[in-house]
This record gives sequence, structure tokens and C-alpha cells, in this order.
Amino acid sequence: MTTFQNAARLQTSVLNGIERRVLVWLAERMPRAVNSDHLTVLAAIAMAGTGLSYAWARTWPPALLLVNVFLAINWFGDSLDGTLARVRNRQRPRYGFYVDHVIDCLGATMMFVGLGMSGYMHLTVALAVLIAYLLLSAEVYLATYTRHTFRMTFFKLGPTELRILLAGGNVFALFKPTVTMAGSEILWLDAAGIGTAIGLGLTLLYSIVGNTRALYLEETPVAGKLRL
Repeated sequence: MTTFQNAARLQTSVLNGIERRVLVWLAERMPRAVNSDHLTVLAAIAMAGTGLSYAWARTWPPALLLVNVFLAINWFGDSLDGTLARVRNRQRPRYGFYVDHVIDCLGATMMFVGLGMSGYMHLTVALAVLIAYLLLSAEVYLATYTRHTFRMTFFKLGPTELRILLAGGNVFALFKPTVTMAGSEILWLDAAGIGTAIGLGLTLLYSIVGNTRALYLEETPVAGKLRL
């Protein structure tokens, strides 16, 4: 039986090559007193800070820039914790996978609820993006279990690229909160959020169809036995 530890990591994002080299460089120079759990906690605290900063932006718009600071801190903790474990040969695959992605889901919830309270995106739009994100996350985790393949990116975009796009959107929203579309003025982050929700929904459909087809072919009986 293929174990969880054998799950292949599919990481094909635009910045994957340079990001991996930077993370290894950082991990090799990390003080011994700092371990992967410390970085995971740092990432979680940063996501809480992201959500609170978004909510604060309702009364103090420059808090959108503070969001970007917390996104950078989250990248540092969230991306480096696994690399540090691998560099030090201190890997705990099931524990790390579980804790890391529970925190990811909780962090995304805090971030999008905060964004929905910011006044720069309506709560309905923020919740639509959150639901699409959580559904796609659930599909990825199910695929990891059933196909022993952990897909970290879709269409050359991964968490790092999405953080960069979000940070750029925050800066744009700070100076130009609204845009005109089809003759109507709407919040810039609403427009971006609707597009993101649709994109995540289509990605979810693409992944469901691909994994369902692959599993069907792998487990279709052939001459009285499964094709494995």
C-alpha cells in the first residue's frame, strides 16, 4: 500500500525555482533554537494580523499596507517551516500536513472575513471567494489521500504568486478603491474577488474532472481484476 509519506508534491509555479533556492538558503542559516513549529505559529499569527488589518482599513485605509506586511510574514513562516524540516531531516509528514493545512483554512477564513469587513470588498463577495477556496482545498486534500499526489499549484500559480497578486491589489485599492465596469462604478476588490471566485470555481471543476477520470481508469476492472 502506498503510504502518505510517498505522496508526490506537484509544484510548478512561476516562482518555484527561485523561491526554493531562497528558502533553502534561509533554512540553512536559521538559528538552531528556531524549529518548524515556531514558523508555523508565526504564519498563523500573521494571518490573524492580516484579517485584523483588513478590518482596521475600514477606518484607517493605510492598514491595507499593513496587510501586505503580514502577508510577507505569513509567506516566511508558511513556506519555510517545511523546508526547514527537510533541511534538518526532521520531517513529520502526517503531522506537518495536517497542522499546516488546518492553519491554512483557518487563516484564509480570518483573512476573508476581515476583508469583507474592510469596506473595500462586500462581505458577500469575500465569503464567495472563501467558499470557493475551501472547496478547492478540500478537493486537493482528498486527491492527496486517494491519488498520493499533493498538487500545490494550478496553471503556474501557487500560494506565493497569489500573495503577490493580493498585495498588489491592496496597493491599487488604497489609491483607487473603485473602478468603472459596464458603465457602473464598483469596488475594485469586489471586481477582483468576483473574478477570483469564478477562477477558483473553474479550477475546482477542472481538478474534479481530472481526478475522477484518473481514479475511474485506475480502478476499472479488467479481466476480473483492478487495473492498478
